[in-house]
Amino acid sequence: MIPVVVLTSSREEQDLVNSYELGVNAYIVKPVGFKEFVEAVKAGGRFLGHVQRAAAGSVRSVRPRTP
Repeated sequence: MIPVVVLTSSREEQDLVNSYELGVNAYIVKPVGFKEFVEAVKAGGRFLGHVQRAAAGSVRSVRPRTP
């Protein structure tokens, strides 16, 4: 239920594959420039906001009803 984002400098395909096999929700390669890095972090934050809202909706839908 906790979203996991990998922020890395690795562009190796095997690192990407291994991360997703371990259950990562997103794999973001860090840009070299500071401005681009800030934009990547902002985009990751927006992504997490969407993932959290979706996960919260899923939890509510599977909770048992109380009489």
